Amino acid sequence: MSQALRDAIDRYAKAHADAAGIADTPVAGMHLVRATSAGELRHAVDHPLICLVVQGAKHVTTGRQSLAFGAGDSMLLTADALTVSQIARASPEAPYLSFALHLDTAVIADLSAQMEAVAANEGATLWLQPTDAEAADTALRLVNLLSRPAAVQVLQAQLVREMHYWLLAGRHGPAIRHLGHRDSRSQRIARAVEILRRDYASPLPVARLAAAAGMSLSTFHQHFRAVTSLSPLQFQKRLRLIEARRLMLAKDLKPSVAAHAVGYESVPQFTREYRRQFGEPPARETHRAKRASMEG
Repeated sequence: MSQALRDAIDRYAKAHADAAGIADTPVAGMHLVRATSAGELRHAVDHPLICLVVQGAKHVTTGRQSLAFGAGDSMLLTADALTVSQIARASPEAPYLSFALHLDTAVIADLSAQMEAVAANEGATLWLQPTDAEAADTALRLVNLLSRPAAVQVLQAQLVREMHYWLLAGRHGPAIRHLGHRDSRSQRIARAVEILRRDYASPLPVARLAAAAGMSLSTFHQHFRAVTSLSPLQFQKRLRLIEARRLMLAKDLKPSVAAHAVGYESVPQFTREYRRQFGEPPARETHRAKRASMEG
């Protein structure tokens, strides 16, 4: 991985990262990460994405898959999935640095139609490969573009498209290719996941989700679990808990208020499920987070 890419990410992320070390950018779907110490577990619901690690190391788990990766590696997520991640190696002298870009299925479909046919591989959600030189070079040009705001709106689309091209043409190509197929299993499940993301706080009949995926109930249950490792009800519950956690930590909401905001009718049930998911009751975690913030 080039020193130029390390320096570019470090410079931008150091100036723009939030408290979690994540720096959003004007390029749609692109963010940079900089962390100076190994972090706590991060629970998230991610869209398909590519993550190029340029320094440090990270560990990611989704369902029954788990990967450890470091500088020079590219981690690919090929489905809307619940992930648990942790930065495993970082220091003030050598911070963890990475480049992440959400994958655009429309761009993948268009490029795939113009490229030589390659068999798609839909067998896993997480993939790990050494970063292709062309992808790293395109990432560098995207990061450098951020210092020229007037050029971002004009040039970002073609550079993002170029990144998708090199990913399709490179080591990750077979794993990415199916994302451009509207009727692939992952894309059908993605339509149901989009409803869950939008309406997670409301009761959602599984029949509605199956219809969105164009599947029978039994087939939908089977494929939903194969892609996400969870049942639709479990997925919705995780969405609620992750959002409640965000509301308490970022918005300073009380646990009872956060519970009702994400669709729980019973606060004791929320507390039990929150503790089961995150390892401690919500009130204790928010108190600990506030104390750590004050001490920092």
